[in-house]
Amino acid sequence: MKLRLMLWLLGWLLKFALRRKPRFRETITEMRSLDWGIATENLSIARHYRMSPKGIHAGAGLPVDLDLELRFEDEATAIKVLRKPTQQAFLDGMMAGNVRLVGDSSDLNKLQKLLKHL
Repeated sequence: MKLRLMLWLLGWLLKFALRRKPRFRETITEMRSLDWGIATENLSIARHYRMSPKGIHAGAGLPVDLDLELRFEDEATAIKVLRKPTQQAFLDGMMAGNVRLVGDSSDLNKLQKLLKHL
């Protein structure tokens, strides 16, 4: 339940930042668009985010056409990593096998660049 709430709040924060934070808007405009999602490995909890300069759409599930997916071993691991989403936390999770990145790692760098402005 905590992870579902965290992911819903993340969507709300992204939409808020797009409306209110100029640096966030500039960064999204530079990268044009980014479609990404977060899920547990068994897909019991999954949410995706489609971000562009025109707006941000958040929804349940993981569509097939996402640029980047972050898959976590379980809900507890996801909460632990997402509370402090540093590059080192993701790297440690990937090395331990708790976090799996599906997509291009450069998209993860773009995402972390955006999340700094929240």
